[in-house]
Amino acid sequence: MLLKLIRLAPPERFRFSLATFSLNQSVPPADQLPCPLYVFPLKKTYDWNAIKMAKRIRRLIREGNVDIVHTFLESADIWGGLVAKLSGCPILVSSRRDMGYFRSPKHGIGYKVVNRLVDQVQAVSEQVRSFLIENDGLDPQKVVTLHNGIEMEKIAASNGVERLRASIGLQGGATVISTVANIRPVKGLDVLMRAAAIVCREFPQSRFLIAGEIIDREHHEHLMRLVRELGLQENVTFLGRTENVTGLLKLSTMFCMLSRSEGFSNAILEAMATGLPCVVTSVGGNPEAIQDGHSGFLVPSEDERTAAERILALLRDREKARQMGKAARATVEEKFTAAAMVRGWTRQYDMLLASKASQG
Repeated sequence: MLLKLIRLAPPERFRFSLATFSLNQSVPPADQLPCPLYVFPLKKTYDWNAIKMAKRIRRLIREGNVDIVHTFLESADIWGGLVAKLSGCPILVSSRRDMGYFRSPKHGIGYKVVNRLVDQVQAVSEQVRSFLIENDGLDPQKVVTLHNGIEMEKIAASNGVERLRASIGLQGGATVISTVANIRPVKGLDVLMRAAAIVCREFPQSRFLIAGEIIDREHHEHLMRLVRELGLQENVTFLGRTENVTGLLKLSTMFCMLSRSEGFSNAILEAMATGLPCVVTSVGGNPEAIQDGHSGFLVPSEDERTAAERILALLRDREKARQMGKAARATVEEKFTAAAMVRGWTRQYDMLLASKASQG
């Protein structure tokens, strides 16, 4: 979402710099970015290297005449936010994108400090906003909701579907239930496996395709054992990290995400934008994207039987599934485009800058 903002925000009004504590596959090479990229290698926030990195960040903020520092994820929110404020940055914005699922006790302590310094907190959904107000005690006036957005043009232009189909070994017309989720317990893939076992009793040729990087190897091993125990070796395929996510969605019959916690799922929006009916858990911001019974189905967390029933209902009634997928796409086009997201973000920046200017 941050990279979309950098690419799509009006360049005549905003000059961006991107700073990260480490380089990974989510960060494009510097020559592919429309702005400068700075890497501040950081493993600990309390050693001599952290002090060195703090000085470098302070220099960047001061010499670059930075007006706004916008932080994402815990280390940037807490350590980066504190360094930014101590460096004299006029405006500090923090983007909060989950329901606190990954917080440790030390994160809770850190947020109590930085929450007093931040000028605005941007929640990715109304549920996240409510969590921040109730759990963190944030002033409701300081917390705004800005949903994620999808670039519909990229969805329309994506190709490579047949090549992907051949690489997976899918037959034409195969029933495909896809999931896009990194492999870790929060994504509820074990619940999905148990739901798949129920579905495959009636539709034994169904294929469940899971695209995502292995984050938790122990959990991945547990999932593989579960696949064997449930006799799903021919039905479930773990694809690993997949670059052509849109291609996967386009060859799918439906999308299913049984997460235990979500802030506001990009994967669900991408599936909706592709025109897929979705079966997802009613957690976090999911009900803000999916209208139950209209653009998809919402099911309780940890409930594989209800999830299986909803998947089966869509497999039995393909016209209903088609209508739900059509409604899902229309919802994204109306509410969750990248253009709408960027307008919301830049509008908040303008308001913060105007408010700071009026104060002195």
